[in-house]
Amino acid sequence: MDIKDLHRQGHSIRWIARATGHTRNTIARMLAEKVAPGFATPDRASHLDPFKDYVGKRFMECGLSAVRLIEEIRPMGYTGSVDILRRYIASLRPLSVAAKKATVRFETPPGRQGQVDWAYCGRHPDATGKQIPIYVFVFVLGFSRTMYVRFTTSMDLPTLLDCHLSAFEYFGGWPSEILYDNMKQVKIGPAEWNATLLDFANHYGFTPKTCRIRRPRTKGKVERMVFYVRDNFLNGRDFTDFGDLNAHALNWLNHTANVRIHATTGFKPCDLLRQEGLTALTSITPYRISTTKSVKVDAESFVRHDGSRYMVHPAHIGKSVTVIEKDRRIVVRADNLVVAEHDKAQKSGSQVTSPEFLAELWKLSLASPDGPPANWTMSFRQDVAATPLSLYDTAANSPVGLAHPRVASNHGQKEATA
Repeated sequence: MDIKDLHRQGHSIRWIARATGHTRNTIARMLAEKVAPGFATPDRASHLDPFKDYVGKRFMECGLSAVRLIEEIRPMGYTGSVDILRRYIASLRPLSVAAKKATVRFETPPGRQGQVDWAYCGRHPDATGKQIPIYVFVFVLGFSRTMYVRFTTSMDLPTLLDCHLSAFEYFGGWPSEILYDNMKQVKIGPAEWNATLLDFANHYGFTPKTCRIRRPRTKGKVERMVFYVRDNFLNGRDFTDFGDLNAHALNWLNHTANVRIHATTGFKPCDLLRQEGLTALTSITPYRISTTKSVKVDAESFVRHDGSRYMVHPAHIGKSVTVIEKDRRIVVRADNLVVAEHDKAQKSGSQVTSPEFLAELWKLSLASPDGPPANWTMSFRQDVAATPLSLYDTAANSPVGLAHPRVASNHGQKEATA
């Protein structure tokens, strides 16, 4: 600025060079520049430079604080302050936020994938006035965006499978893979699938998959449809009862949701459904849903199910087992092994036993210092002595009176002994 000001005052380049100490070439170059050069901070080495890759990786993966990270890099040779570390982490935070929000849209070919999700819709009174929870099951086909919804009062596994069957019937088939959230009905643990769901998937020949943990955007198609159901269908509408709710939902699917022009595909979902190429319903027999629940074996070696009691091996007394009902058969499993199997009781309140399990229970109870368990319900056949009626006639005509023959006999025996 000073050089250009001196030049505007009429001084020559030679004079300005002598006055400022710069060379004439430098003065000429600066006068030719239309914009003044910016100041750049000189690069200086930082104590954190050798550790930036490690710190950046740990922060992006786990979001660790500077206090936590300095504990990790001190033993690695870091000698700088925690403030240097805090300033570097502050520069990484925008990248971390962007990484969490970044989503790449994944389009699937026809018939490849469907996405399933549950949503809680609040508590509402039933016919008796009792407040019950309402859930909505949402199934979306990835290619066509055709959607199926069904409202339920439970999210247990039998209800989930029954909703699948209804969706398959609505679509006319099923895709080759279905993407789920990490719900207990699908995965019991990080690497353990629910055995009943796997049996259902194997029956229909589709591959179950789960989205990344704490990243629901992996199944973004169905996530967006959950908001669509709440906003476009539930919001501002009243329903007389639970049946009316599902009836209106089906009507909404057929006349609104699946006939609109989809914002992403640019087509109606019902039109693209014809191109899905789903596995047809007629290709396999329907799956028979079994009810499953976890119960504890009581002290008498029984488990309760649907109002009746079923006996298991007494070695499992006090343990939690899984009771499965399928095709009117009651199967009890413990640690993935079948430990008992019975026909379902004909009426509620029955007890179904097993001679083998009873014998084992007798052995355990006789070996126990407390004796056999209380409240036995077994019956035994016993022979009861019957007195001939002729003896009663003889006793009636006898002067001795109406004493029972056995009583009289005992009395006479006592007198003879005396």
